Amino acid sequence: MVVVHFTAMATPEAALARLCDPLHEVSAHYLICPAGNITQMVDEAARAWHAGAGAWGATHDVNSRSIGIELANTGATPFAHPQMRALETLLAGIMARWQIAPERVIGHSDMAPGRKVDPGPRFDWAGLARQGLSVWPDVARPALEPLDGAGLVRLAGALAAFGYPDCDAATRLAAFRLRFRPRHSGAADARDLAIAENLAARFPVDRAHPNP
Repeated sequence: MVVVHFTAMATPEAALARLCDPLHEVSAHYLICPAGNITQMVDEAARAWHAGAGAWGATHDVNSRSIGIELANTGATPFAHPQMRALETLLAGIMARWQIAPERVIGHSDMAPGRKVDPGPRFDWAGLARQGLSVWPDVARPALEPLDGAGLVRLAGALAAFGYPDCDAATRLAAFRLRFRPRHSGAADARDLAIAENLAARFPVDRAHPNP
């Protein structure tokens, strides 16, 4: 899979120095700066230390099953147009070389709910999906009534079927919304359920060949 991050550092130069310093025990395959320049730090076939603790579906050692892309961004500003265009080109190549499906392009926050929030609410997941580089729900806009007990059970099942790891319900809902309903808060509602079930039906995570 591919895991997308932001660096949360003040400058691309500072991020590159951190990612190349063995004392910090963090690395990624690629760093993309706001101007669109791409720096490769780790060979795609090698393991980088970008994901850490977390899971996606049955894959718990995400570092050994993924390519990590860092976007130089503090998390508080929009992603620059040249940076996003460079990401799209890079992603298309990686996905072709490694036969990675669009649903296997995820955010750090997806696989590490509650621990990570990158690439954050400003990241354009819908734009990537329109180019076949990630996925986006295809649903109507149902009413926002809160879910009852049965609805909450269905929501938990759908989020797990899509790939979100097991954790408390509030943390998992927050991670899901960060990607698919950024800036929305409050109790789980019918729109959350519609989106989650649509994604789970169309893009169920591969549990047939677990990579624990």
